[in-house]
Amino acid sequence: MKTAFENSKELIQKVTPAMSYNGGELKEWQRNARKKLAELLGMDKFLKVSADTEIEYTKKIDGATEIRFTFRSEEGYRVPCHMWLPDGVEKPPVMICLQGHSTGMHISLGRPKYEGDAETISGGDRDFSVRAIKEGFAAIAVEQRNFGECGGNENGPQCMESSMTALLMGRTTIGERVWDISRLIDVLETEFGDKVDTSAICCMGNSGGGTATAYVAVLEERVVLAMPSCAMCTYKDSIGAMRHCTCNYVPHIAEYFDMDDLMAMACPKYFIQVSGIEDKIFPIGAAESVFNKGKAAYASCGMGDRCTLVKGNGGHRFYADDSWPIVHKYLGI
Repeated sequence: MKTAFENSKELIQKVTPAMSYNGGELKEWQRNARKKLAELLGMDKFLKVSADTEIEYTKKIDGATEIRFTFRSEEGYRVPCHMWLPDGVEKPPVMICLQGHSTGMHISLGRPKYEGDAETISGGDRDFSVRAIKEGFAAIAVEQRNFGECGGNENGPQCMESSMTALLMGRTTIGERVWDISRLIDVLETEFGDKVDTSAICCMGNSGGGTATAYVAVLEERVVLAMPSCAMCTYKDSIGAMRHCTCNYVPHIAEYFDMDDLMAMACPKYFIQVSGIEDKIFPIGAAESVFNKGKAAYASCGMGDRCTLVKGNGGHRFYADDSWPIVHKYLGI
């Protein structure tokens, strides 16, 4: 007798997303698709409030100036961030850095706090902020909901209770994370526009950070380049095929879209999909399928040269040396 999960995995194989892009006029499809995606994520549940930005300190570090600040993204909730401004670069482009499931944003800063952090950083190019300033970008490490200071501990993120409670209210954790990034960009424009180039805002992340990046690319028009790593894959072969954290799940989404549709909705943004050829939880075959379908959507309006698939020679991690040259190529810097 098969288990309930085995039955569910068979059922999702038979689902055909009702609103997938299948050719035709892309912009009209995008308008309808983005509206539906926002509904599925529960984006109508959020209300803007004043950011009430608080700068906790500014100090000099190796190669950059560090600004630690928090801001209010919705009533009763604050988001902590570390912004690094590289030395000798006037109004640099911005890279928003989103860690995946780890002990927190200090991984992006290359600052181990707990046992195992140093290996996490060195074993997967996960010190995103360190590399970003070396590449001439302002780096902003953001603590995502349920991670680190916003709900995690030395054992990792604590997503279960928060994500399930959000579902009870018609919200999703992915929607909450997208909302926080949009409000961060508001803060960049109003508080730090004299320090960074707000016309060149990029977003990157690995695993859960890559997932958030993909959804940000769809719903935040001020992001010009998205680089999701080890996150893009068909739902039936990844999120719906094995155990994943509850924060990845969006009710009903497989009935309407697959992840190639997220890429299609992101067009014409520059889109760099990073995938590990040995990634066991986002398998490379299904990841390539997602990219190829997404690129076809880009190509339908003459934008096929704005997306790239980076295939890293390894598993579930980021591949900095393979990916950053493409960022520079696209932005012309």
